[in-house]
Amino acid sequence: MEKLYLLDDAIISPLGFSTEENMHQLRMGNSGLSIQKPKKPEAKPICAGIIEDAKIDREFAKIGKLEEFTKLEKMAILAIHSVLKRNRSLDFSNTPLIIATTKGNIDLLQTSKGFDKNRIYLSEFSRQISNFFGFKQPPITISNACISGGLALVAAKRLAAVRKFENAIVLGADLVSDFVVSGFNSFQALSSEPSKPFSKAREGINLGEAAAAMLVSTKKPKRKSSVSLIGEASVNDANHISGPSRTGEGLFRSMQKSIKMAGISSKKIDFISAHGTGTKYNDEMEAIAFNRAGLEQVPVNSIKAFYGHTLGASALLESILNKHNMLNNEVFASANFEELGVSKPLNIITENTDIELKYALKTASGFGGCNLAMVFQKEEL
Repeated sequence: MEKLYLLDDAIISPLGFSTEENMHQLRMGNSGLSIQKPKKPEAKPICAGIIEDAKIDREFAKIGKLEEFTKLEKMAILAIHSVLKRNRSLDFSNTPLIIATTKGNIDLLQTSKGFDKNRIYLSEFSRQISNFFGFKQPPITISNACISGGLALVAAKRLAAVRKFENAIVLGADLVSDFVVSGFNSFQALSSEPSKPFSKAREGINLGEAAAAMLVSTKKPKRKSSVSLIGEASVNDANHISGPSRTGEGLFRSMQKSIKMAGISSKKIDFISAHGTGTKYNDEMEAIAFNRAGLEQVPVNSIKAFYGHTLGASALLESILNKHNMLNNEVFASANFEELGVSKPLNIITENTDIELKYALKTASGFGGCNLAMVFQKEEL
């Protein structure tokens, strides 16, 4: 079985500028969401997870020139820098950089802020980050809606399987831009208050911004405990450009295939980190898919009510949290959950709980009918 080990990581988010800070805030039940005043008088306030520009600039000024990089580039560089400073012996000549984002520097559409017009391209966004650190290989850019961050991990695993490399840096990053806000507003999908995934009273999603970076390897680390990606699959349900499948077919097949690749039965899954956006149709689709897969009794949560939906960063960010949950044998409450509001039974986690975790499942879905499932395993020496 081909395995991809999850080594070092970093999260830049409203909850903190390290994985440790983020884990602490989640244990305390603190959310990074807040009501954001609209930039235009006619617009309504939104509830979102926004990182203060000033905080980013204070940290970035220690390692680079503020005027040379966009907000998103600074976030991404800070996340990677945090990982690399703890892994200084990494060989850049054979270490690819895999970057996941849905929109990149899309905010430059509104105002260029003095940057070249090419900076808006995803390829240029990735090139700026790669050049900052001096990676020797051209960066790999993945943009497949809201499964992008997880798909970047999958790409690393698949490339490693054909012996392309031993180590890789995987990054997921996205902003809350006016472009993205207007898009979700057009679907009437945004909630004006903190989201309530899987709850009857849910009103929609909150948006969030974050950058998450992870060092992965095909080589097992010399640690007491380690976590690896052992099964993965992505199936497109071809249902609708923005609406999820009514039957959960794509996600169901993704879970089936990933569990089969992992070489286990669905009964071995100890925990599910769901996509859980808090929208009417996504939550319903996931509930149907989990039930079809026989996973309705498995403890499940969504962390979207802590971060908002961080788009291309979300599945990677949540995989990092999932890794540390497994190492610590703990799971976090699905924030703001009230009465179950989907048609199929689910075992929603309502309070932080200590639980033995050996196998965990991470799911993600996105526009265009994309779905992703990943199985993680904890190993002890």
